[in-house]
Amino acid sequence: MKIYPVILSGGAGTRLWPLSRAVLPKQLLPLVTDKTMLQETALRVADWPELMAPVVVCGNDHRFLVAEQLREIGVAPLGILLEPSGRNTAPAVAAAAHFLAAIDPGAVMLVLPADHVIERPDMFAAAVRRAALMVEEGALATFGIVPTGPETGYGYIHRGAAVGSSVDGTDGCYRVDRFVEKPDRATAQDFLRDGSYYWNSGMFLFRAERFLAELTRLRPEIATATEAAVRLGYSDLDFCRLHEDSFNACPSDSIDYAVMEHTERAVVVPADIGWSDVGSWSALWEVQQRDANGNSQRGDVYLDGVANSLVRAESRIVAVIGVQDLVIVETRDAVLIAHKDQVQRVKQVVEHLKSTARTEHLHHTKVYRPWGHYEGIDAGERFQVKRITVKPGEKLSLQMHHHRAEHWVVVSGTARVTCGETVKLLSENESTYIPIGMNHRLENPGKMPLHIIEVQSGSYLGEDDIVRFEDIYQRA
Repeated sequence: MKIYPVILSGGAGTRLWPLSRAVLPKQLLPLVTDKTMLQETALRVADWPELMAPVVVCGNDHRFLVAEQLREIGVAPLGILLEPSGRNTAPAVAAAAHFLAAIDPGAVMLVLPADHVIERPDMFAAAVRRAALMVEEGALATFGIVPTGPETGYGYIHRGAAVGSSVDGTDGCYRVDRFVEKPDRATAQDFLRDGSYYWNSGMFLFRAERFLAELTRLRPEIATATEAAVRLGYSDLDFCRLHEDSFNACPSDSIDYAVMEHTERAVVVPADIGWSDVGSWSALWEVQQRDANGNSQRGDVYLDGVANSLVRAESRIVAVIGVQDLVIVETRDAVLIAHKDQVQRVKQVVEHLKSTARTEHLHHTKVYRPWGHYEGIDAGERFQVKRITVKPGEKLSLQMHHHRAEHWVVVSGTARVTCGETVKLLSENESTYIPIGMNHRLENPGKMPLHIIEVQSGSYLGEDDIVRFEDIYQRA
């Protein structure tokens, strides 16, 4: 049996603001280890003999970061499918199923969110192999996490009758009786005492064609729209772009609501694997290493008389004295302080930022691009200053601006600058000027990163004041 991991890397992770933001969500951040959660997920399924190269489904805005992070860990994906818009998990999984069925009609899909922690990967592998035996018989398998407490932040799965036998290794699997929405605490405690309820992990194993058959029966409009999105899609560099109109016309729904709650083929495989979806700051505190006082700390942190807290500093020293049960997260442009019992309310902060037309929920001061990144240093009326880093061999688009001029000063490295019809090389401490309305391009022809300081001046300094004439990354 060939099993293809399908890694779902969509979503914004708003409950982990201010670290997780729209253009750099939690799955692309190193939250638990020095690797990002996407990288940890890809590595978790990289060495099994029965597993093939993964398929990753992500948003268009994250495509270059996803590709770069996989390249950094030596994982070559079978495909990176780009969603034109977020449509929840059912369309994402359906698109991957159509993509795989065209390559391998017998393909088995292991559907994995990119932002989960699994502390016991050997037990996870055993659960997958047990589920695979049920999938051979036509089942759609989901993994139910053995609960460790009365968690109110997860949905639950209630198991039904046992299926399989010890003879073929399928014992310990159950029919799905029902899916249960997130309960209140008293109900969650009842579930824990009952012993027949599991946390809904959002991980699945099934044959692509079997899933599509059930989807066609239960939600034909999703099956039809995603089939067209894949069939009419096209290759763009290393990416597979789903057809925009077809995908955008697809109803938005989760795989649970669309298929798993209604199919008679659903089975649940219990999994005691040290799982967490890291859905909040308190959940992250629980999976991180803590000191003798119960504190999880990262960055330049000073603690005195602090207990059971998460403190994270990204850009400066954070000193905390005489508190307990707090979450304190510092970034260059925002600080969050919350009681651990109130971290679910972080989403309200994000909604406030959206409603007041602010940008702190969208991106950090450091913004990643396929050619490198830039970071805002200072800004005021009619000016702003950025630090720009261009990776070796990369170049920005040939572009112009209607409303701003730019001064570039090379800090280190070598820059090839196109300004109108003139092309010149600049070295350390040399500078150049780009007038308003002038076609220009910045390149790094060297083998070391290029660092420059850019000073913009003009009546409008927004990132949407860019007219691209030529771009090796095929951005609009």
